[in-house]
Amino acid sequence: MNGPDGGDGGTVEAAEGRGGSPEGESSPAATLERQGALGILTLCDPGRRNPLSAQMRDDVVRLLDEAGRDTAIRVIVINGAGGVFCAGGDVSTMGALTRETGRARIERSQGVARAIVQASKPVIAAVEGWAAGAGLSLAACCDIVVAAEDARFVAAFGKVGLMPDLGALWALPARMGVGGARRLLMMNDQVTGQEALGLGLVDRVVPPGQALEAALREGARLAEGPPLALAAIKRVLAAYPQDLEQVLLAEADLQSGLFASEDLHEGLEAYREKRPPRFEGR
Repeated sequence: MNGPDGGDGGTVEAAEGRGGSPEGESSPAATLERQGALGILTLCDPGRRNPLSAQMRDDVVRLLDEAGRDTAIRVIVINGAGGVFCAGGDVSTMGALTRETGRARIERSQGVARAIVQASKPVIAAVEGWAAGAGLSLAACCDIVVAAEDARFVAAFGKVGLMPDLGALWALPARMGVGGARRLLMMNDQVTGQEALGLGLVDRVVPPGQALEAALREGARLAEGPPLALAAIKRVLAAYPQDLEQVLLAEADLQSGLFASEDLHEGLEAYREKRPPRFEGR
């Protein structure tokens, strides 16, 4: 099978000659399921391999906000239905774009990256199959990426004459370093989950079909951690790169608040009593 031909600029079905249905369908393009302290956000357009259509972008942003406001949810896990994470953008709607409508489209799409990076809760990507173009960007913006060994990552934007978007030029250098990101984004090389682990693109690889299960285990571990401290870590890292003085200032602002939290007192008490802490995020 040939790989995807683009990112927010292309999808697997475009590469294989299959059309896509128009954006704006009425059925949900993403769903949110609550499983204990975990919120499982599923991209669910498997017939088209989960392209990041306008509806899916809106659904993902809405559901991330919903999960963020749900106090019972401590960690969010994003996965794709049908054995594919996300095969990129919806090329079926790109042909008539002008500079003005193109800018409106990309600004709307950027809400997905902001919602993931700026979320106060950890976000984990569970990648099976393709993570192409915008799907690569979406995964890279997550805090932790768990991938099947045979998952496929590819930038693909350049194959249709576009530059990477949805935060890829921020997220990939932060994960891989500038040199590694430059090659992946310019050369449009396909890498497997196993290869991506060596590049720093993913954090853990598992056998095919086990990415979601493994991501949920990672999420369960994170859900036992201190919510306020995890949110503070995300907030500082979301501003990467910063110079040392900026980081130290952010440390002082955020850590002083954590010193006054109930979670600190619970952590200290649990340490003295030699038991696991029960953090409440207060």
